[in-house]
Amino acid sequence: MGDVFIGSEAVASGLLIRHELQRFHTRLLPDVYQPRGQPTSLRDRTLAAWLWSRRRAVIAGAAAAALHDAQWVNDDEPIELVWDNGRPPAGLVVRNETLLGDEVTRIAGLPVTSLARTAFDLGRYLPRGRAIARLDALSRAIWFSNEDVLLLAKRHSGARGVRRLRELLPLVDRGAASPKETWLRLLLIDAGFPIPTTQIPVQDTCGLIAMLDMGWEEFKVAAEYDGDVHRTDRRRYVWDQKRSRLVAGLGWKSVLVINEDNPKDIIARVHDALTSRGWRPEIETTQSSTHTLSA
Repeated sequence: MGDVFIGSEAVASGLLIRHELQRFHTRLLPDVYQPRGQPTSLRDRTLAAWLWSRRRAVIAGAAAAALHDAQWVNDDEPIELVWDNGRPPAGLVVRNETLLGDEVTRIAGLPVTSLARTAFDLGRYLPRGRAIARLDALSRAIWFSNEDVLLLAKRHSGARGVRRLRELLPLVDRGAASPKETWLRLLLIDAGFPIPTTQIPVQDTCGLIAMLDMGWEEFKVAAEYDGDVHRTDRRRYVWDQKRSRLVAGLGWKSVLVINEDNPKDIIARVHDALTSRGWRPEIETTQSSTHTLSA
């Protein structure tokens, strides 16, 4: 038996009797089971969703992004399918949409929306911040071309959310190493600061000493998100302290951000750091807005 399987098929083939199916297995979806006591991963739930469709649906959305190796997709994320079924069980989102041949690929034996089509869907259906975080993660895992996604937008011009997708694509940055870094970058852009560069290498005479989350090389100002791992891992914490001193010694001013920080305070701290290095909001904000509109 596979880890996830269709119950009626297993009984019909003689691999299990009905009593064994019910006693020793957990139902994930109608007529789809896995061995009892086994943890259920995102991949298990994705396979279960496809089997529930009687192997007819195409996997889409965040589950498709995960199959394309994107990170930050939780095991309990709703599984999205492209299929004609109006009454999916809990945990599934089913959309009856048009998929052309070049918009579907196969990964690990499963039919999945292509890289460009996955990006096309993520940018249309999710709220702005979550959409860009998903697109950042997808792009970080495997680079996709905005032009390919825009071709799909042209092909499906009447589809829901296409206009919003066009607005989001210029903001995608594969340098974001986590959803929180995406959130911080968008906070700074929306506040009117110049669009920051991500993953900035800092070197001394001995070589690379740091990759800064984001910042402005012209002003030597960085903004970095300090996640929980930096505080719970003592070795990492010690290295981060040393790294911060080395980066400061090379003339960088870093604004460290943690989850509990107030967004207004973050903006004020970044504003003070940039203006102390010569940035002038009246000039730079206009240039940044023009750049964003022309992107």
